[in-house]
Amino acid sequence: MVEKNCTTVTEFILLGLSDVPELRIFLFLLFLLIYVVTVLANLGMIALIQVSSRLHTPMYFFLSHLSFVDFCYSSVIVPKMLANILTKDKAISFLGCMLQFYLFCTCAVTEVILLAVMAYDRFVAICNPLLYMVIMSQKLRMELVSCCYLCGSVCSLIHLCLALEISSYKSNVVDHFFCDLPPVFSLACSDISINELMALIVPTINEVVTIMIIFISYLVILITILRMRTAEGRHRALSTCASHLTAIIIFHGTILFTYCRSSLGNSRDADKVSSVFYTVVIPMLNPLIYSLRNKDVKEALKKVMESKLISEK
Repeated sequence: MVEKNCTTVTEFILLGLSDVPELRIFLFLLFLLIYVVTVLANLGMIALIQVSSRLHTPMYFFLSHLSFVDFCYSSVIVPKMLANILTKDKAISFLGCMLQFYLFCTCAVTEVILLAVMAYDRFVAICNPLLYMVIMSQKLRMELVSCCYLCGSVCSLIHLCLALEISSYKSNVVDHFFCDLPPVFSLACSDISINELMALIVPTINEVVTIMIIFISYLVILITILRMRTAEGRHRALSTCASHLTAIIIFHGTILFTYCRSSLGNSRDADKVSSVFYTVVIPMLNPLIYSLRNKDVKEALKKVMESKLISEK
């Protein structure tokens, strides 16, 4: 039975992070700074990989796509969030809400799978160094990256099609800062059991499969490193994995924390905090992690800056 106060909606109202007026300016400046750093860092990483010949390797090919996904990831969420912080009109159209969720979900799933592909790349580089460039050919790289984007799009399309089947809502006020599934589902009048089931199954499969790929890859890498005879060889191998491992731990750690916390109880404020971390903060951290902890990136940046200074003289 459809409740009397249920109706179709043409727009949603996003309540945002906080309803405290005194925090608006602080939150706006904070997230504006994070977004600017995110855009500059990720686009800068892509540009650096393109112009530096020493970075034209499979590892940095995948890193450039990770930076692109992080840029899109942040750009789907943050501009609208910044606008809502300053304005009283916090409305987003129904189609705009669905589009925002679709793009956000596509970027999230793509990044999950891309991190697993990058773990496989490190496995080939360390365990089969002589055949690395042969195995990780340009054709294979393009196929792997295309698979990441395709899987992200298909998974998002599944959720989107099911969400569009929801005919009516109890309210159009979403207690979140972007159009995520759980807060939208909480407003639905019709049966959403299939939506909730797919919202559990699809992410779980993605998470389990990618974590297994990462775990197996790094287990074999660890065994290979321990068998190396020289400390210098072990250090070099570990240094090539350090940045990627850091990115994996931060990203998957946040996802698993959010998943485990949600299974223990529903707290909207906790949802918002964890969502801010993986939608706003992590896209900023990834390029910084790779630039600060990666010797090749730092040397390539130094070389580009030196050549620019020479050309200006």
